[in-house]
Amino acid sequence: MKPTISLVMIVKNEERTLLRCLESASKYVDEIIIVDTGSKDQTIEIARDFGARIYHFQWVDDFSAARNYALDQTSCDWCLVLDADEYISNDSYDTIRTFISKGPAIGKVKRIDDFSGSDGINHEITYISRLFPASCRYVGMIHEQIVSELPRIQVNVEIQHDGYLQQTKSDRNIPILLKAIDLNPGDSYYHYQIAKEYRGIEDHEHSFHYFKSAYQAMNRMEGYAASIIINYLYSIIASRHLEEGIAVIQNEQEFMFDYPDFYFVSALYLLELILSDPDQYGHMISTIEQFYMKALEIGETEKEGSVVGTGSFAAHYNLGVYYEVTGDLVKANEQYELAAVYDYRPALDRLELYK
Repeated sequence: MKPTISLVMIVKNEERTLLRCLESASKYVDEIIIVDTGSKDQTIEIARDFGARIYHFQWVDDFSAARNYALDQTSCDWCLVLDADEYISNDSYDTIRTFISKGPAIGKVKRIDDFSGSDGINHEITYISRLFPASCRYVGMIHEQIVSELPRIQVNVEIQHDGYLQQTKSDRNIPILLKAIDLNPGDSYYHYQIAKEYRGIEDHEHSFHYFKSAYQAMNRMEGYAASIIINYLYSIIASRHLEEGIAVIQNEQEFMFDYPDFYFVSALYLLELILSDPDQYGHMISTIEQFYMKALEIGETEKEGSVVGTGSFAAHYNLGVYYEVTGDLVKANEQYELAAVYDYRPALDRLELYK
């Protein structure tokens, strides 16, 4: 008998995105389990239109409790877990069916997170455990994780996620994360997650504090270790704690040797450092060029935490800006042209000024 699979979701007031999510995923599953934690909008009506089995759960500030209750309701062999602000963007039917037919394992899907940057919408890659046997359960009151000894295997399921563009959930998430940190003070994961929440609401001082704590607590075996280092450097720039960055860059080049994002943010950092005190740091200006060239040499990757463009169009554009500022307009134009191949708007705008 072929194994069966449930789409399992917890929701609350998701009418803006739930239809898109269910349209993308319903064709891949045998049943849909929706657990609602208190919707006041049309969420439940949208779910009913897809034949979902709907349950209600009293919210207790614990995502694992809600997720595990939802998993308890499934009648299938496997579960696919999505949030309402996510949707599957590639044809995954054969991938999913082949994976669940091979026996127990945890499927890690690729999620592309949209977030706002200075140059528009950026896209960060993460890998998350979302396809697993129905016997698996979550732990953690927020940013919950599947606990299992089963092997974790990347599967070619691509999920788009635009929830970070809304930033409507920080008021809920931050208190839960603070509670989790109180219970697990040495856990780098919760410090990392709360730092991202504070970054999302542009509280750069708190974001810096928690990224620094995450950096100091991590052991580099974490799947998100590289992301901590990269985002710590961004937080150093945003919070203007520039004195903190030199040691991070010096200490992490060996560990981060194949991450274009690391060299990209290091170049951004050096520019800010030099501008803060040209007399003391001006001699480091050529290193900016070296770092952008290194990012381009590595190129685009599919690594955890990588932001699309740091190994291609964004690095070409920023290198162009570097050449323009240092007076080499020929090289600047070359880099803008290379970035424009990707239809990168800042580069296209810059080239218009050359005409």
